[in-house]
Amino acid sequence: MVLKNFRIIDESADMVGAVLIEKGLIREIIPGEDSGTLERLSGDHVIDGRLLVPQGNTSTDLPVLLPALVDLHTHFRDPGFPAKETLESASLAAVAGGVGTVVCMANTMPVTDSVEKALDIRCRSRTLGLIDLFPALSLTQGMEGKELSEIRELSPPAQADRISIADRGFPLLLSEDGKDVADESLFLAALGEARRLEIPVSCHCDFGGEEVEAARREGKPRSVWSRIEENNATRRAIELGKKALCHIHIAHVSTKEAAELVRQAKKTGMKISAEASPHHILLTEDDARVLGDESWGRVNPSLRSEADRRALIAAVLDGTIDAIATDHAPHSGPDKAAGAPGFTGFETSFSACFTELVKPGRLDLKRLSFLMSANPARILGLGDRGRIAPGLRADLFAVDINHSWKVDVETFKSRGHNSPFQGRELSARILFTLFKGRMVFAQG
Repeated sequence: MVLKNFRIIDESADMVGAVLIEKGLIREIIPGEDSGTLERLSGDHVIDGRLLVPQGNTSTDLPVLLPALVDLHTHFRDPGFPAKETLESASLAAVAGGVGTVVCMANTMPVTDSVEKALDIRCRSRTLGLIDLFPALSLTQGMEGKELSEIRELSPPAQADRISIADRGFPLLLSEDGKDVADESLFLAALGEARRLEIPVSCHCDFGGEEVEAARREGKPRSVWSRIEENNATRRAIELGKKALCHIHIAHVSTKEAAELVRQAKKTGMKISAEASPHHILLTEDDARVLGDESWGRVNPSLRSEADRRALIAAVLDGTIDAIATDHAPHSGPDKAAGAPGFTGFETSFSACFTELVKPGRLDLKRLSFLMSANPARILGLGDRGRIAPGLRADLFAVDINHSWKVDVETFKSRGHNSPFQGRELSARILFTLFKGRMVFAQG
């Protein structure tokens, strides 16, 4: 495949040129606008970026070619919840959003608490051939917080490459998802296993302890006790991570206090990373009220104040936040109306972040690619993706950054229509997505 006349951007490059793909890998990058050299390029498939956009053919009009997104935090609902999502519908939604690699959380039915269960999900995903799916393994059996999951039986890899490890069911990330381990000694034991296995633990930080229980008994609103919950759990995860000397990854940071805790922890030199979700970057508790505080606007952690949102954006800009992850959490209509927390996120994540962060000039596309592709790949130890360079996988997507579109959940590939961006106009329309050099999504 030959992709010519594109603006090629990753974490370190921004140029006009062509990308040559062979056997699923990037073979060569040829810089420069169309010339005799580019005109003579041939292949089984040739895509000319100039023909994909109506605006013209100057370098600012050309479609942008980026590394496919690497999403550290998703819920595929498979196995167990086909009314919410299936492996196929989630994968189709992912590629429609420019996503090539995902980590799916363990809160399936049954819980993904063994290599055998993780391998089953990964093998079924590989059969579909749309994305690269890495199931997270839970910390405890059945996510019940009583006994460690199979992580104790795993042997640390002996300089094996991460993909071959994962192909045998070895996890690249551990997480108890929305159930922080309450037993501190058990949590510490799980973190010790993570250190031994050299893999990060994603902490969702929703264990607030007695302070939260007291706030609930006093009838304080969710906005009050959920903030205490996130902040206390973030502090606890950092303290225990320091004791265990393992890599702690803080999921979906949403409060200004939690962001500051991560910022200060990084100054101590501990191994810590953190993610933010598009809905916390763009939306506030006022949006939740409009959508319905306990229905369509409910998410864990809650949408916060405008001050929190601004503090989160500042944390993205100063490097406190290492990655942007969707926390894609699809629900059926009845479940969402009844208060199930979470938003569907694959098909809007890049456009939402472009609209809020790049278009106003807060950061450039290179930095957004770092946050959504290159750095998430690094956190997982995947050196073969997240950038555009010879020898790396041809997981790519193209976007027309000059095209605005209105979010319509009826067009979603996901079974979950619970998008907080429904009806909003976003900038940057995804044109196509490649997975290992094959076209897996094309707009229209």
